[in-house]
Amino acid sequence: MYSAEAIRELIQAGLPDANVEVMGDDGQHFAARVISASFSGKGIVEQHRMVYATLGERMGGEIHALSLKTMTPEQAGLA
Repeated sequence: MYSAEAIRELIQAGLPDANVEVMGDDGQHFAARVISASFSGKGIVEQHRMVYATLGERMGGEIHALSLKTMTPEQAGLA
C-alpha cells in the first residue's frame, strides 16, 4: 500500500519542477493536484500521461485510482 506522501514523492521525482499535492488515506484511491511548467503547450491528456509515467507500473496495481488535476503555473495563478 502507498501513502499520499509516497505518491507525492514519486511524482516530484519524475517532475522535479512540479508543485505536487496528493490526498487520500485508504492506500489505494488518491487525488493529486500537480502544477508544472513542463505542462506548458501540452493538452490535458498529455499532462496526465506525464504524471502517470512518474508512477509507472504502480498505476492500476498498487495504486488503484488517481484522480488528477494538472495545470501550468500560469493557469494556477502562480506566474
